[in-house]
This record gives sequence, C-alpha cells and structure tokens, in this order.
Amino acid sequence: VGRDLAPADAANLPHTQAVAIVTELGGPTSHTALLARGIGIPAVVGAADILDVPEGTRILVDGTTGEIIINPTDALAVGAITAPVKVTSLTKPGATKDNRHIELLANIGTPTDAAAAAEAGAEGIGLFRTEFAYLGRDTEPTVTEQAESYRQVMSAFTQTGTAPQTGAATVEPIDPAAAKTSPHVVIRTLDAGSDKLLKFLNLPAEDNPALGVRGYRTAKIHPDVLKRQLEAIAAGAPDAWVMAPMIATPEEADAFATLARVSYGLKTVGVMVETPAAALMAPELYDIVDFVSIGTNDLTQYTFAADRLEAELQELQDPGRPALLRLIKAIGDAATRANKPLGVCGEAARNPELAPILVGLGVTSLSMAPRALAGVADALSALTFTDCAARASARL
Repeated sequence: VGRDLAPADAANLPHTQAVAIVTELGGPTSHTALLARGIGIPAVVGAADILDVPEGTRILVDGTTGEIIINPTDALAVGAITAPVKVTSLTKPGATKDNRHIELLANIGTPTDAAAAAEAGAEGIGLFRTEFAYLGRDTEPTVTEQAESYRQVMSAFTQTGTAPQTGAATVEPIDPAAAKTSPHVVIRTLDAGSDKLLKFLNLPAEDNPALGVRGYRTAKIHPDVLKRQLEAIAAGAPDAWVMAPMIATPEEADAFATLARVSYGLKTVGVMVETPAAALMAPELYDIVDFVSIGTNDLTQYTFAADRLEAELQELQDPGRPALLRLIKAIGDAATRANKPLGVCGEAARNPELAPILVGLGVTSLSMAPRALAGVADALSALTFTDCAARASARL
C-alpha cells in the first residue's frame, strides 16, 4: 500500500513477496497497473484515503472489481488467494468460429517474460517494452547488452507458435495448425518520458509531460540512443518486427522507417498509433510502413483529454466508447485497403468483450498479458467473423 508506485519499482514486483497492490494515485491504464496485471498481482489504483488505514491492518483486495475491504471477516476472506494465479495456457492459435486466424500475442518487458509467454502458448510477442531494461540505470545499456536481450526473446519463440498473418482482414482464413517458419516478435523502440523517466536521458522538465518529449520524440534530443538501439536489434534480432512509439505524423513515420531500413537493414518496420492525428492519417502511414499497432491506452487518453494517471478520470479511460472505436475503424479500413497487419497492444486487447469488436473493425492481432490469452481465445472462438463485424457495427 502506498501513495504511488513507479514503473521501475513495479517491474521488480516478481522478485518481491507482494500479493496485491493498492495506491492512492494512478489510473487503470497506468504502467504500474499494467505491469502488476501482467504478472498476476491484483492492483487497485486511485484508492482515496488508503494511506489513512493503519499499518498492519488486514485488507481484502479484489483486482477485478477494484473493491477494497478493510478488516474483512473470516467468512469474507474465505477463498482469498495469497499468491499469483497460475496462467492457463493456450492450446491452439487464436481464431474465430469460422476459422479466421487472429494472432494472439503477448506484451512483455524482459527476456524472462518472453519465456513465460511462450510457455503460456502465445503465438509471439506483439509488444516488447524495451524501456524496462533502461529503468533505474544511471547509464544506457550497451549495444552488446541490448542485442543479447533481443536474441533471447527471439529464441524463446523460434520453435513455437504458428505462422504470422501478413495481411489484413480481407485475406483468406488460414489453417490454425499451420507451422511457423520464423518467430513473430515486435520490438518497440525506447518509449521514455512521461511517467517513465530515465536518468541518463536528462530530458527537460515539463509542465505536462504526457504531451511533451516522450517516445520517438526523445530521438530528436538523443538521436544516437535510437541509433544504438536499432544497431542492437539488427545484431540480435534481425528478423524481428520493429516499431516506434508516439508517432504523430507521416513525416515522423517516414524518417523512422528510412533509418531502420536503410541504415540498419531491418525488413519489417511499423509504428504505433497513439494519437488521433496518427489515426486520421492511417492511409498515409500504411503507404510508408509494413504494419501498425494501436496503443489504446494512450489513444484513449489523448482522444478524451483524460490523463491515464488521473484516478478521477477513470470513467473516460474506457476504450469501448464509440468515439475511440470510430478512430480504430478508420485505422482498420486503412489496413484492409493496404492489405497489411493491424495489431492492438493496449489494454483493450485483453478484454474478452472488446476483443471481438476490435476484430470486427479490422484488427488482425491482439497482444496482451499472457494470463489474458485464454479468455480472449475463448471469446473469439465462440463467434464468426460476421458476428464480430456485427458487434462492431452496433457498438459504433
């Protein structure tokens, strides 16, 4: 229990004895909440007055409903879990009832996470948050260190999964039993700034960091950091898909794609769409890059002008709202016309109710915490693609 928990501290949670987290500050899609959820620790954020509860008090925490019970009775506490729940593994690739393949991928922050994701049956990695190797360090990881990290993530999936879908929703359904020829791993370049501050980057102090120098924008101040990371990816994982975060314009996408392809020989280059500006320019982005991944957490925050770290605005941080889904439909339409992949790696992907709607909007892969994979797979397998499209249309 605390006022807040920094992402760097949250990343160390697997090495602690923590069985739950309650913070006074934060929103449901803060990086702390996402990391806790990913390793199976119930987390309730934005809990007002929690610091007034005396030290040593017994509390019951429900990470699904957000309920906190102070001094629960023994009867209420029956069945409470005091350790992370074991992950239910996928036994086959993701697909709709009529056999349209939807890749079910994992979000990770470390090579150890990649091994766990492979064990859980993920078909690959849809988001490797590389910044967690930088958090808490006074110096930048060397190219050799980074390359070894990427090599380990790729090797975790060399012998597992199924062939990645290379087209958008218009391609013919593929056989979920098809063998994989190479691992599908998406490496996101450094996403620093906002609530993920790195000592060695020395970014300027900002009044509104969520709208400041973060993601790809840090490369304008420290271009060599991005270049060294691309060098490391080329050395350790040359077949990986690579994408840049916080791309707002086609010009930024073109600069990144040119650097990755021409200077470092990376073959599959994409960008994250996290701003309404990028969503509205999706056709132009697809003219430049090979794939797009939607970060619904930030896209929600910027669409509704609702800080994702602000507990009072949790109601607006809902990716199922029609305004956000209309933006996603615009991106899905562009993906379909370009016949290129469209992924979602934000929290919306792990929601069994929203996942079929995203598929109906043109999304071809969903990436999430490994423990959410089985639930999403079940939801998709119960519906045809036509069902998904109908649900999407109704929600719009």
